[in-house]
Amino acid sequence: MEDYCAFSKDHKCLKWEDYELTRHELEEADALCHGNWIEIRRLYEYIDRLKAILDKNDIEYPEM
Repeated sequence: MEDYCAFSKDHKCLKWEDYELTRHELEEADALCHGNWIEIRRLYEYIDRLKAILDKNDIEYPEM
């Protein structure tokens, strides 16, 4: 795909602009998802440590 259109007055390709915008948005979404996944894993590890402490002290907790 190229940034040229013979049928446009200023020879700008609208599909190219859409492609550029969409690519940028996907890169941003990927970065956000990766950061969220790191936080989710950290929270799961924290929950596992808390469960281990509760189990060690024979304290009951609700299962999910």
